[in-house]
Amino acid sequence: MSDTFTTRDVRVAVIGSGPAGVYAADILTKVDRDASFSIDLFDRYPAPFGLIRYGVAPDHPRIKGIIKALHKVMDRGDIRFLGNVNYGTDLTLEDLRKHYDAVIFATGALKDADLNIPGIELDGSFGAADFVSWYDGHPDVSREWDLSAKEIAVIGNGNVAVDVARMLSKHADDLLVTEIPDNVYQALKKSPVTDVHLFGRRGPAQVKFTPLELRELSHSRDVDIVLYPEDFDFDEASDEAIKSNNQIKTMVNTLTNWLVEEQDTGASRRLHLHFLQSPEEILGEDGKVVGIRMQRQELDGSGGIVGTGEYIDYPVQAVYRAVGYHGSELDQIPYDQYRGVIPNEAGRVLDENGQHIPGTYATGWIKRGPVGLIGHTKSDAQETIACLLEDVEALPKAESPEPDAIIALLEERGVEYTDWAGWLKLDEYERALGAAGQDAAGEPRERIKVVPREDMTSISRG
Repeated sequence: MSDTFTTRDVRVAVIGSGPAGVYAADILTKVDRDASFSIDLFDRYPAPFGLIRYGVAPDHPRIKGIIKALHKVMDRGDIRFLGNVNYGTDLTLEDLRKHYDAVIFATGALKDADLNIPGIELDGSFGAADFVSWYDGHPDVSREWDLSAKEIAVIGNGNVAVDVARMLSKHADDLLVTEIPDNVYQALKKSPVTDVHLFGRRGPAQVKFTPLELRELSHSRDVDIVLYPEDFDFDEASDEAIKSNNQIKTMVNTLTNWLVEEQDTGASRRLHLHFLQSPEEILGEDGKVVGIRMQRQELDGSGGIVGTGEYIDYPVQAVYRAVGYHGSELDQIPYDQYRGVIPNEAGRVLDENGQHIPGTYATGWIKRGPVGLIGHTKSDAQETIACLLEDVEALPKAESPEPDAIIALLEERGVEYTDWAGWLKLDEYERALGAAGQDAAGEPRERIKVVPREDMTSISRG
């Protein structure tokens, strides 16, 4: 076997087919050098696209554009997709090292970050990530969700918190233009919700969601947005941020205009936006949520906050924590429990001694934590791939690099893997379901998601 990768493909396995994984694979296909790259993109789900399919609210118009871009990359045919394959059980690290010269982990962050306050364990206390998985038709979560609460608190001021608050307050019929599964529509249709309270610890100039997210809140039919004058406080750091950052300026201007306009139309549902309030305790009776206690905060002049000692109790029957995501540990791969990431240096996975594990890389949220937007994910993948290219001559050589060898192994183990042709079948099937249905205006729907894993697999495998 040659000592350098100049006469044959470098075999690369990418674990995770969300944006991070697809971007990494796409960049590799466009590398201009002597070595060419043969890439297999694995996913634990039968369908591709990861977070974009299972982690974003279905009523986001921009998400369709991202999926189209990812679909276009995969549809070229120079990246092989292998779905319904679970790393750690169906394939081990030893298997990957035998069949590939390099492995890139792009598994994202799936779990809710912890919020350690009294009452967090009560019935009616939920993680936002779990709720997002439910309304996005994740194949591995229950089809049922408790939507009996009339008053709901959502803790957090990022994009996910806004998505959750909007989905909880929006009327189900207005979601029929999206791809929500029927079980989600039916449950939301029965929801008796009247008030959703969205709480942020900092002021209006420190919110983490975007102007687009804010505008989408105002588009919900029969939902009044309620703001409170006492929550609008700005310190020196806030003023400086407003002057220097157009996005923050836009956000503050929009919120201030809403406050002045007092959008009380008598709608059947209200979405309350609260600022400068921090959760202290979830209140319960008989093991169930009956309220939430917040402590009012004040700005410290530098953009930080301090508690005032003033407490406010809100009657709610459900609490959703949207305080961030946390990556999950992967079998045989180093893991930083505190940060929820794979220890790495610019994408090179590090062992317990801080040394690069040859041929092992990470990209996306499992590399840097759940921060940043899609654009950050692309630049992040570029950094990781740059490191892989620097290392290419020293990569450990695969024992069985033939593309058919990994397929034979999966079939030998009885893994019902799906491929890109299978996704095209599932895609067509979901679109046909949509065309046979109707939205609130009587128009055919674009798509209805298939939820059960076994159904997705069966349709994909034909």
